[in-house]
Amino acid sequence: MKEIKVAPIRNGTVIDHITAGQALNVLKILGVNENTIDSTISVLIKVPSKKGVGWKDVVKVEDRELDPRMVDKIALIAPDATIVIIRDFIVAEKYKVKLDDIVSGLVKCSNPHCITNKGEPVEPEFRVVSRSPPKLRCMYCDRTLTRISDNLL
Repeated sequence: MKEIKVAPIRNGTVIDHITAGQALNVLKILGVNENTIDSTISVLIKVPSKKGVGWKDVVKVEDRELDPRMVDKIALIAPDATIVIIRDFIVAEKYKVKLDDIVSGLVKCSNPHCITNKGEPVEPEFRVVSRSPPKLRCMYCDRTLTRISDNLL
């Protein structure tokens, strides 16, 4: 079998070990669309994981480092992801995303009758009830949120 290599990046961020099938949602979190692309972006979907059995996605974004809010959102849809910061072709930083026990202001409640969706000055807040797969429970209406990528703010 012929192996296809992805070119290394000089500076930027590699998001590795993304849950298979979530790479496009990661691009959405990063705000990547046809109007915002100004550097090379590589997206690998459903590639074999060397860490274990199964599949993963990988996103490489040149000339960009992620802010903490983006990393927190990635943790919601890919709790096993690893963030790798590259500077001058060398790994400068490497860390796993962290899903806190309480998630505030990153996702909206899927219950249209929840107080957080009624125009009140209340920030959506969720308790993490499962990390793999991620499931959140609204602190106000008790609704369980399983399709997190559909409700990202």
